[in-house]
Amino acid sequence: MQNESVAHGFGFQTLALLTAVGFAGPLLSSVPRLWIPVTIGELGAGLVVGRTGLGVVDVDDPTLKFLANVGFALVMFVVGTHVPVRGGALRSVIPEALGRVVPGGAAAAALGIGLAKAFGTGHPALYAVLMASSSAAVALPVISSLRLQGRGVLAVTAQIAIADAASVVLLPLAIDPRKAAQAALGVLAITGCAILLFLGQREFDRRGWRERLHAYSKKNELALELRGNLLALFALSALAVYAHVSILMAGFALGLVIASVGEPRRLARQLFGITEGFFGPLFFVWLGASLQVRELASHPKLALLGLCLGLGAVLAHCAGRVFGQPLMFGALSAAQLGVPVAAATIGTEQHLLVPGEASALMFGALLTIAIASMAGRVAARGAPAAAPPTAPA
Repeated sequence: MQNESVAHGFGFQTLALLTAVGFAGPLLSSVPRLWIPVTIGELGAGLVVGRTGLGVVDVDDPTLKFLANVGFALVMFVVGTHVPVRGGALRSVIPEALGRVVPGGAAAAALGIGLAKAFGTGHPALYAVLMASSSAAVALPVISSLRLQGRGVLAVTAQIAIADAASVVLLPLAIDPRKAAQAALGVLAITGCAILLFLGQREFDRRGWRERLHAYSKKNELALELRGNLLALFALSALAVYAHVSILMAGFALGLVIASVGEPRRLARQLFGITEGFFGPLFFVWLGASLQVRELASHPKLALLGLCLGLGAVLAHCAGRVFGQPLMFGALSAAQLGVPVAAATIGTEQHLLVPGEASALMFGALLTIAIASMAGRVAARGAPAAAPPTAPA
């Protein structure tokens, strides 16, 4: 087995390299006042060692791709747990949030059609979903770190959660419209399983079994909750593969289930360790290594596409200004990462994108993160310092 791995260019030396370059994420994020998300540093490190840079990593190696897919599922799982689906105060602003998501989605749809025609890529639905999406995993930590609070913050939090969840569901249908019916069946199957898991978890809680399991696992250091959730994640991922749906649906759906029933702190720490400590960085480094940014230089039109996608996303999310939403909150809600990452991953693996288009999608996402970060800081200047808002489940 060892010789076979080496023969295919994959082994412990590759894992050591990927783990080492993954440190670029924490190092860059530690630079004061720069606010570079860890994942962006990891993507950049992947660019250096992958197709765009040195080419020392074989991104097509099946073992590496499988490990990266495990990381992808875990990343989307953690993203799902960050969606704030609990809390009465948050639910009270859902109508207001929906009143901003709907016009934002309509604006994104119009922009998506226009961009697809202008650039001749034939992906209007994909661009619309991308520009309408938000990232709870990016925006909520910004809100928390800047200590923003108030009804407006609650409303934008709900807006981000709704846009995040909706875009994850719509992406498999939009990325390849020819298989939309098949993807819809897969989405329904995973949604049905997620609902059953939620009902089972709630009953498990009601009977007090989860508390007993938690105490027994903690006493004997067995990590049973983590094992159970990994079992559910891998089973849902297997269903997603069988149904020809991206595993992002499996991870995100299970994350929403855990967020709905309440994530135990011990499980949160375990998930943080296994995802952020290894599989998450591995996935983002692999994704960066898979991108061919040089194609943007060869195709300046695609670089312009990325710029338009990023600015279009901000414009679409600022449509809520018509209904009284502060402009900076609209720009903050435009931060996106998970959906563009998923689109780039799926599109690259299934050869659905033209050369350089995946890099353009990521360029647009990075632009929204930069704008959202600046918008959050501007919003914080006009608000009094306060305690951080309730952390997402």
